[in-house]
Amino acid sequence: MTTLRHDWHRAEIRALFDLPFNELLFQAQTVHRQHFDPNAVQVSTLLSIKTGACPEDCKYCSQSGHYDTGLDKEKLLEIQKVIEEAKAAKEKGASRFCMGAAWRSPRDKDMPYVLEMVKQVKGLGLETCMTLGMLAPEQAKALGEAGLDYYNHNLDTSPEYYGKVITTRSYSDRLNTLANVREAGIKVCSGGIVGMGEKREDRIGLLMELANLPSHPDSVPINMLVKIAGTPLGDVDELEPFEFVRTVAVARIIMPKSFVRLSAGREKMNEQMQAWCFFAGANSIFYGEKLLTTSNPETNTDRLLFEKLGIHALQLNTPVEDSLPVAPKAILWRDAMAV
Repeated sequence: MTTLRHDWHRAEIRALFDLPFNELLFQAQTVHRQHFDPNAVQVSTLLSIKTGACPEDCKYCSQSGHYDTGLDKEKLLEIQKVIEEAKAAKEKGASRFCMGAAWRSPRDKDMPYVLEMVKQVKGLGLETCMTLGMLAPEQAKALGEAGLDYYNHNLDTSPEYYGKVITTRSYSDRLNTLANVREAGIKVCSGGIVGMGEKREDRIGLLMELANLPSHPDSVPINMLVKIAGTPLGDVDELEPFEFVRTVAVARIIMPKSFVRLSAGREKMNEQMQAWCFFAGANSIFYGEKLLTTSNPETNTDRLLFEKLGIHALQLNTPVEDSLPVAPKAILWRDAMAV
């Protein structure tokens, strides 16, 4: 059984990236099978609860107020609308409902609505996740007391490349928010985006930062950049697909107990590439027609792929040790849809 480490060095992670592809995937799959059912994938749905006009200048983001991307800004959704979307997600098989708002950080006047969303969505029997920007300690504490299960706050890229992507929020700001979330007893969801013009050394730096946090993120989203017209990264060169799979595999090896989420960019991935990612240790996805503002593979497409690969959706409240290959407890996606 692999042990958890928080003292990874660049040279060690670089050596993993440099392995022959088959050797890297073999190591990743071996680690994966020690901690997870290799055929079980956690399924989440993401909803934008407040869209557009974000004051941050993230160069990849359609919601930034700094760029003209043709996106209409919207106010915070009414609680009832959020609950309707959560119910629909649960009926389609999601076990976690994630809510995202285009804020630098939540305002005091918005917190009561956000907290009520958490309570009501959790009351439906779903896990809850939110991404609201930076959090002060008291905001994280309030979310924890409301029952929030996960908080998403990505590091995005390496500290060295970060300034080329974002200037309105520092790397330490992001680390501070993660610390506040951990202190509040909320599970951390933190990963990054690849394909933003960075070098492999930056992907190494990102994964090293994540793996060397005081505790590994419970969920690690690996996003492929979705190029948005009107943003500074709208015409960046494509990342080579095998490099993306390598990034997933290395994340699995150095954060063995974390869920590694195959996140944004799946719409551009063919079935074969997604299958490689699952073999490399990805065991979580967002499904549905849309992420925050960008498209995502339709639910039926995901169901068909799961059936082709013999993958099943991980059921909520199934202990990981009870879903290991010896006696899988999860059910096939097609059966989950009928529950």
